[in-house]
Amino acid sequence: MSEINVTPFVDVMLVLLIIFMVAAPLLTVGVPVELPKTAANALPSDSEEPLTVTLTAQGEIQIQTTVTPRDQLIPKLRAVAAEREGKQVFLRADGAIPYQDVMQIMGALNAGGFSNVGLVTDTGGPTLDQAER
Repeated sequence: MSEINVTPFVDVMLVLLIIFMVAAPLLTVGVPVELPKTAANALPSDSEEPLTVTLTAQGEIQIQTTVTPRDQLIPKLRAVAAEREGKQVFLRADGAIPYQDVMQIMGALNAGGFSNVGLVTDTGGPTLDQAER
């Protein structure tokens, strides 16, 4: 027999594809937050893993999954910014959090060295026209 049998190769690739399809959703940051709904499109992603700062309904601040007190937020952000090449950060805030608290965290992100702040929301929410009705 002079030809290569590719059937085992295809079988292995399909099994690997299924494994990665199941494992990929489990790799996201899993802090439970009730995100506000908007009709905005997703931001394009970079090659570096994005930094995520979360503000929970209880007012707790988390950098990725590490709980951080408010008075230590800016020094920790500066330390993280010094190690990263990108200046993008995603801010996840519970919808029940007052606007003032979200803006204070955004100011701290800017003071910590992150100039590109993306607000994370759930898609499928009402547009501005639908909200007025």
